[in-house]
Amino acid sequence: MKRVHCMVVIGTRPEAIKMAPVVLGLRKHKKEIRTTVAFTGQHRELAKEVLQSFKLRADFDLNLMQRSQTLSGFLSRALDGLTELFVREGPDVVLIQGDTTTVLAASMAAFYRRIAIGHVEAGLRTRDKLSPFPEEINRRLTGVLADLHFAPTPEARENLLKEMIEGSRIFVTGNTVIDALRMVRNGAVKRAKEAFPFLANGKRTVLVTAHRRENLGEPLREICLAVSRLVEGHKDVQVIWPVHSNPSVSDIVRKAVGQRERIYLVEPIEYFSFVGVMALSSMVLTDSGGVQEEAPALGKPVLVLRDTTERPEGVRAGTAKLIGTAASTIVEQASRILESECLYREMSVAINPYGDGRASHRIISAIRFHFGFQNKPPESFVSRLG
Repeated sequence: MKRVHCMVVIGTRPEAIKMAPVVLGLRKHKKEIRTTVAFTGQHRELAKEVLQSFKLRADFDLNLMQRSQTLSGFLSRALDGLTELFVREGPDVVLIQGDTTTVLAASMAAFYRRIAIGHVEAGLRTRDKLSPFPEEINRRLTGVLADLHFAPTPEARENLLKEMIEGSRIFVTGNTVIDALRMVRNGAVKRAKEAFPFLANGKRTVLVTAHRRENLGEPLREICLAVSRLVEGHKDVQVIWPVHSNPSVSDIVRKAVGQRERIYLVEPIEYFSFVGVMALSSMVLTDSGGVQEEAPALGKPVLVLRDTTERPEGVRAGTAKLIGTAASTIVEQASRILESECLYREMSVAINPYGDGRASHRIISAIRFHFGFQNKPPESFVSRLG
């Protein structure tokens, strides 16, 4: 039987985190599958740091990132660069993750070359094409083009079925971010304490991340106002905020809260330490998608600073609350959690619906099944939410 060439395309830090367990797993099947990694450089330093942390490197570095790049400009360069790479290397299947511009470019380039496309984290939907922007459209278009759909939850599978995707091409796997988290969590707390000694000063820590395009401008200013009020109202609380390097984010955040006592603005945190910071925090305020999945796995309540979420399972499970960006609402909801032991306990021990640490194993089994290396498809991940 022919050895299959699987090319994993990565562009951003979240993609690197969530694909690292898949790449490591695929490379255990060297006789059947040749696995290569292509890196577009969409998040150049952040993604490279993650790959290095997992002792991985890109086999092909397209180096497409440009300063102040536009979405259309990057998409155009990525489409051309990946098409050229696919023509030269001839992969049998292209594996992509999530909803980034890299994902859209890779799926289009693979489709044009009639290469099979495997989409990890398929089927997430808000049904609002502008929220999150442009990710909602990126993943919907990728869903049309993909051949193998690796849905993280049963609800994601249902979304794909409603879009007339054949059920035989959908595999419910759980989310690979839980696999990655389990791989690094043992040493993560020590690394976080070494990097940020103030985390061990006895105060309760709130972790904040905010970078979504739809939150730039006034929504981000509201988040900053809420963080300031939260710290002022709770003398035993401190905030750690890894500030995104985008000037549209960092300029607003540093101006608004940069001089506030007990608010620590830090550079983006490498993945291992970030997991440790989450583990040491009491609560997380975020507009990130991945953090909505990671924090519940560590027993941390999450307040989602968005009006919509493509991850409703966490809200239903009680691990997360979708609260928007109004300062008054953020302060009210965060204060309730900080002041109520009962509510905090309910959110921190709720079931995590996103995975069991075996998502990458199921994805690899599905690929092996598709190419005839095993006779049966993998068993589906079953969320304990039902």
